[in-house]
Amino acid sequence: MSRPQPLHRDAFEHFEPVQTRWMDNDIYGHVNNVVYYAYFDSCVNRFLIEQGVLDFTNGTTVGLVVNSSCSYFQPLAFPQTASAGLRVLHLGTSSVQYELAIFRQGDQVACAQGTFTHVYVDRQTRRPVPVPANMRAVLAPLRVGEAVP
Repeated sequence: MSRPQPLHRDAFEHFEPVQTRWMDNDIYGHVNNVVYYAYFDSCVNRFLIEQGVLDFTNGTTVGLVVNSSCSYFQPLAFPQTASAGLRVLHLGTSSVQYELAIFRQGDQVACAQGTFTHVYVDRQTRRPVPVPANMRAVLAPLRVGEAVP
């Protein structure tokens, strides 16, 4: 298996701010690997909330994380400021695979990047449902590598 190469900032259309916190650092003096997953989760959900397509308290559809991955290239540490690039690799019937990259302030290549997959389910039954039309509409411009229907 070959190691992924860090993506360039130009590969992303949308960015969300990431502010490291004191508690993010581990004993080795950099952001702990598990924290990047929280950055990814926050970036995706903040984008969906800001676009008005995610109501996490009363919505009938819930996105459950079924897969995630992360590759690390350069360390990030408190008190650095960063940003998360967001794009969509796959927009399926009931799932979305996001690709995210974390960029240190001023850097053009990712210090870490990975994927994050949501399967959308009915809040009550937890059975898969189609990605809502309004969500598809806001995600479509972020798609890469697929023909848009």
